Parts: sequence; structure tokens; C-alpha cells
Amino acid sequence: MTTQTVKPQPETAQQQPELVEPYGPVVLRLPPAVPLTDGLLAELSSLNDALRLERNAQGELEILPPTHHTTGNQNSHINRQLGNWAEVDGTGEVFDSSTGFTLPNGSIRSPDASWILRSRLAELTEEQDRRGSPPISPDFVIELRSGSDTLRGLQRKMEEYIANGARLGWLIDSIDRRRRVYVYRPGEEVEVLEGPESLSGDPELPGFVLELQFIWERSF
Repeated sequence: MTTQTVKPQPETAQQQPELVEPYGPVVLRLPPAVPLTDGLLAELSSLNDALRLERNAQGELEILPPTHHTTGNQNSHINRQLGNWAEVDGTGEVFDSSTGFTLPNGSIRSPDASWILRSRLAELTEEQDRRGSPPISPDFVIELRSGSDTLRGLQRKMEEYIANGARLGWLIDSIDRRRRVYVYRPGEEVEVLEGPESLSGDPELPGFVLELQFIWERSF
């Protein structure tokens, strides 16, 4: 299939009439007397392990539904490929969707897959390293859109990653029949690829190639 770069278009019901409009995360606003600290978020996450919980930059709790088994399977393929490359490359470490990071803007995010240089991880203090969501922004992030995610919501999240230090980000829209991938880099316009068979991480992740057949043509 030919890879094309296309201009982003607004997500409309007319473009995708076969899809039910997803609802995205539920935002829970807590009273000022109950700030959503790192410790409270970690405790809530441990008490509600069936849910995915994040904190946005406004200090609000975002509750995401459990991952569908298809998305979970696709995530496992992504992390396997990224992990295999990272093991050979040796300059960084890979983290899955259960890992939270405290970004410079105060939000706590858990990308579906991420990679951080070891040299930056080594700069964390012992106290920071023990935290459930260490104060560090991944160098590279991947978000995989599922049926409960709005495209614009994930686009805002990708913009947040880039604004807070990520050097490369891929938003893979697994439910769009156009098979679109959005590529984010600091200071550059978003590149939209239509129908790519693979993605190259060069130059930020030299030699890393993510094969996408398992996304577009699932085996079950």
C-alpha cells in the first residue's frame, strides 16, 4: 500500500458515518480541599486497577475505560517491536501503558508506549525514582486510538507531550478506515500519513522501524 502525506481534516460524522462517536475520558473535578496529589492518584489507581487514571494540567482526574482486548493486543505488538529495537540499540529504556510520567506542566500521563534515554533516567534522584510517576517526559511516545478515544482528545495529548519535551510522537488511528498516522515533532507541522505499512523512528530513534500490518489487518 502506498504511503501518502495528506493535510489534516477535521473529524466529522460525515467522513466516518459508520462509527459511533466516542466519549473520551470522564473528567472528575475534585474540591479544592482534596488536591489530586501524586500519592492520591497512585492510591486511586491501586484501588481501581480496572480503570486507567491520569491527571491533566488543571489538576483534574481523567478516567479512561479499560482497554479493549483488540487494542491491548495491538499495544503488546507495539511494545514488543519497540523493546526489541531498544535492547539492541542500548541507549534507552521502553515503558508500557501502565507507566505514568509527571510532565513539566503538572499532568500525569501514561502513553501506550514510550522510550526514554538512559542518560536522562540517570539524572533522576533516588527520591524521584521511587515515585510512582517520576518527573520526566518521554523522548518518544506512541498513542494508539481505540473505540473510546476521540481523535481531537488524543491530538491534544500528543501536543502536550511535544510541548513538554518529547522529541517524537506517533498517534496511530486504528479505527479510521483511512489508516492514518499523525507524526509529531517539536517546531514542525503535524505530518499525516495515510496507509503507511511501517514507520521509521529516524533520526530520533535511529534504526527503529514499526511494522503496522498487525494494526491494519488484525489476525482475529
